[in-house]
Amino acid sequence: MRYQFTEKNFELKDGLKERAKSKIEERLQRLLPEEAEVNIAFKAVKLENRVEVTIPLPKRVLRAEMAAADMNAALDLVIDVLEKQLVKYKNKLRDKSRRDVSFKEELNYFAKMDEEEAAGEGDYKIERIKRFALKPMDSDEAVMEMELSGHGFYVFKNAATDEVNVVYKRNNGNYGLIEPEF
Repeated sequence: MRYQFTEKNFELKDGLKERAKSKIEERLQRLLPEEAEVNIAFKAVKLENRVEVTIPLPKRVLRAEMAAADMNAALDLVIDVLEKQLVKYKNKLRDKSRRDVSFKEELNYFAKMDEEEAAGEGDYKIERIKRFALKPMDSDEAVMEMELSGHGFYVFKNAATDEVNVVYKRNNGNYGLIEPEF
């Protein structure tokens, strides 16, 4: 595996680099191919230490970010999340490849995983389905509706383009707008 380290507001020591490499190799090497690229970012934000790991895969990008008081604890948390994501993703690919041949090529990228590792991991569970009418409005009005509802996102019909859009609250406190392309 190839590693790329970045740091922001934090001085990265060699010991932490080596710990990150060994943890990833110990927990994720069996799930990832040897040529995988792993981007690890260490950030200190106020009183939190954040670790973000991004692993570009063919057709997908695997990403997890966790925060903790200690950088080592944040690293452990992010690796736990990545391991669960990878196992779930590979199980989904395995199920889809049985029905559709086009997924077999993507699954072959992960040829290392045994069947026993996949046992026990279930599909995603949709807990609740919500239906509502889309009201035509501008993005500023949608942000206001989102804040009033207390959610982190809001789906609306853009009055200017007459298409479905989503506004969401970003981690830095600002807002984002998703405009799908068809």
